[in-house]
Amino acid sequence: MKPLREADPNLLFQLKKYLDEELYEYAEEKLEEFWHLCMTEIDKRAVHTDREGQPRLIKYDRFGNDISEVWVNEGYKKTVEQTYKTGIVGYVHKEIPELGRKGNYVYSYAQGYLLSQVEPGFYCPVTLTMATAYLLEHFADEELKQKYLPHVISTGECELYEGATFLTERQGGSDVGANEVRAVPCGDYYKIYGEKYFASNAGMCGVATVLARIEGSEPGTKGLSLFLVPWRNEDGTLNGIQIRRLKDKLGVRAVPSAEVVFDGAKAYLIGDAKKGFYYMMEALNLSRVCNAVASIGIMKRAFAEAKQYAYNRIAFGNPLVSYPMIKETLANLAARQEVQTSACFALISFFDRVMNEPESASEKEKVWNRLLIALLKMRTAEEAISFAHEAIEMHGGNGYIEDFVTPRLLRDAQVLTVWEGTANILGLEVLRLIRKFHVHEAFIQAMNDELNHLSNHVRSFSAPVEKGLKELVSALEKLAGQREDMQTYHAKRIANMMCDIYLSIIALKDAESGGERKEIIARLFLQHIWNKETMDKEMWPLKYFDLLMYKKNKQTV
Repeated sequence: MKPLREADPNLLFQLKKYLDEELYEYAEEKLEEFWHLCMTEIDKRAVHTDREGQPRLIKYDRFGNDISEVWVNEGYKKTVEQTYKTGIVGYVHKEIPELGRKGNYVYSYAQGYLLSQVEPGFYCPVTLTMATAYLLEHFADEELKQKYLPHVISTGECELYEGATFLTERQGGSDVGANEVRAVPCGDYYKIYGEKYFASNAGMCGVATVLARIEGSEPGTKGLSLFLVPWRNEDGTLNGIQIRRLKDKLGVRAVPSAEVVFDGAKAYLIGDAKKGFYYMMEALNLSRVCNAVASIGIMKRAFAEAKQYAYNRIAFGNPLVSYPMIKETLANLAARQEVQTSACFALISFFDRVMNEPESASEKEKVWNRLLIALLKMRTAEEAISFAHEAIEMHGGNGYIEDFVTPRLLRDAQVLTVWEGTANILGLEVLRLIRKFHVHEAFIQAMNDELNHLSNHVRSFSAPVEKGLKELVSALEKLAGQREDMQTYHAKRIANMMCDIYLSIIALKDAESGGERKEIIARLFLQHIWNKETMDKEMWPLKYFDLLMYKKNKQTV
């Protein structure tokens, strides 16, 4: 197994942009250790969990009592222990002992990126625990925070409470305003009644954050409040919670997703009772970034598997990698994965500041944060499926066999387009930002500024992006003032146009600072986005293939 520096130089290239020297040196060392753990022990356990060791519901004990326990295999438990001890959640909120300072989301998401290459199913509970920790630290009162946050961010010094965020109800789905779960006041706490229909990490979490409607509150999202619900009482009994059943999912089988019924569960209000939906949307944005990180992780693993197979598989007397179309495919995958990884870490760096310093972040910055999250979550999720498909096709028949990792990559990737908002929902989010905050004006200005700051050399091949920006302006002008159905019909199309432009700008900026190889990556990415059907006379993938695959002139970090 190659060390991380050789296996993924692009990751270190990105981290060096956003981490100071001290944190970068620490991250490089610890990520190398975690990378080795992921690609050996955790990867093997993930196969077992997916194939034979899926979570199971133990509904009743031998006396017929409803105990609603979730069984997970011992290997999965070991992965849980090892992963949280790395500080993937904890060091965002507390000091790293070796450094005497906190980490940040850039480092945490780098860990998530590595984990998602081998066990994206388990990255879901990590995500939910990250969201729970954020909600407690930023919105809970001091008493609630002091009692529960140390457990949620534990790295081994106290009992770990994994987290969960329960939003979805059967009658509403994405329409959260239709939620009906009730909260009944009982002095300094509440009792929760009702059902959550798609509750991930059920039975494994120590605490869950739950949206519920206090009796007498107004309808819609404005009447929802956020509560912290311990899964068990202090004596170990269930806290008025039952699991009806576990979902039989296509993929990400490591995470138990359930239908959960609350029957008088003791709960504690988080923050202002009138801001529950707002709080959960902040957590949702965090989860959407996690979703994008999981997507680029799956993309990286799919590319690595396709590349390795192409170099080793002999067909018609030659390695697959000797054939021009194979080289084109691999070069195209490399460009797309690197550019989208770069875009995600640019977003994460911005997100880190906006989320951790909400008081100092301007309204414009918060809106920009929401826009980039929507665009990148939408695109990377779709690309994860595409990459998994390409990896299967590279393997031929073998790619369809469960002895290889490729079928699992495809099954695990598919959920990423659904979790935390489909492309349609995200398209509507972009439309809301355009209507309410005129974010398109800030976007067009920012993209033009970025183009104007490029060197003449890089600007010489940016013409397709400039043309795309003009087309976006024209499309927005045509939509302005149109009726509702016209605007919503084109919302996803506008979002995709914006994403194409943003990713292209990221590619061009990397070309400025990353040397010859990053310039080739940028040229290939622009070709893929803007001139996909045009005859490629230059055949860049063939001409620079070894450089793109790090077979010569290896990039230093």
